[in-house]
Amino acid sequence: MPAHYLAKLSSPKRTPQSNLHLGVALAGIAGALNAGGFLAVGQYTSHMTGMLSSAADDLILGRFLPAFAALFMLLAFTWGAACTALMVNYAKRNQMRHIYTPVLLLEAILLLVFGLVGGNLQQHAVITVSFTAVLLCYVMGLQNALITKISNAEIRTTHVTGLVTDLGIELGKMIYWNRDTVQVHTSEVLANRHKLRLHSMLICAFFVGGILGAAGFKYLGFISTLPLAAGLSILALAPRFQD
Repeated sequence: MPAHYLAKLSSPKRTPQSNLHLGVALAGIAGALNAGGFLAVGQYTSHMTGMLSSAADDLILGRFLPAFAALFMLLAFTWGAACTALMVNYAKRNQMRHIYTPVLLLEAILLLVFGLVGGNLQQHAVITVSFTAVLLCYVMGLQNALITKISNAEIRTTHVTGLVTDLGIELGKMIYWNRDTVQVHTSEVLANRHKLRLHSMLICAFFVGGILGAAGFKYLGFISTLPLAAGLSILALAPRFQD
C-alpha cells in the first residue's frame, strides 16, 4: 500500500489528490531548504522578489558587485526552471514512461551533493555569491517549475506570497454576506473550499518544513539535507518499483 501510494505521487497520471499530496511534500522540502539554507549561506534562496529588489537598491546605491550577485542568483533560479521544462518536455516527446522521475532524481542528487560537500562549495564563489547559494537557487527553480507543470500552474511550493494572497481572497469570499438568501443568483459570492484547503496546507507545510530545516542546519549542518535527498529519491523511483 505505501509503495502504491508513493508511486501515485509522481505518476504521469495525475489526480487532484496526488497533486495536493505531492505539493505538500515539496512545499515542506522547499521550506526546509529556504529556512535552513539561510542559516548556511545567509540568503533566502526562493525569494526572487527580494533578490530583484535588492539588485535594484544596490545598483542605485552604487554597490555593483552585490547587484550583479543578486541577478546571478535570479539567473540560477530561472535556469533551474528552464531545465525542468527541457527534461519534462523531452520525456513527453520521447514517450518515456515516467516523465517526472528525471527531475526529481536530479534534485535529489543535487541535495546529496549539497549535504556532503556544501561546506567546501561555500568557500568558492561566483562574483560574491557562494556556490552553495547558487546551487540552492537552481534547485528551487527546478522544483517550483516541476510542481507548476504537474498541477497546470495550480500549485507552487517555493514561495508563499501568492499562496497567502489567494488564501486571503477565498477567506474574503467566505465571510462575504450575500443579502438575498432566498434565491441563488449567478452573482452570489462563494468561497472555493478546495483552494482554501489547498493553500492552507501548502502554507503550513512550508512553515513546518522551515522549522525542521532551520533546526537541522543549526544542530547538524549541511548533512541535514540528506533525508530530503532520500525522500526525493523515493518519490522519483517509486513508480519504477511499482512497475
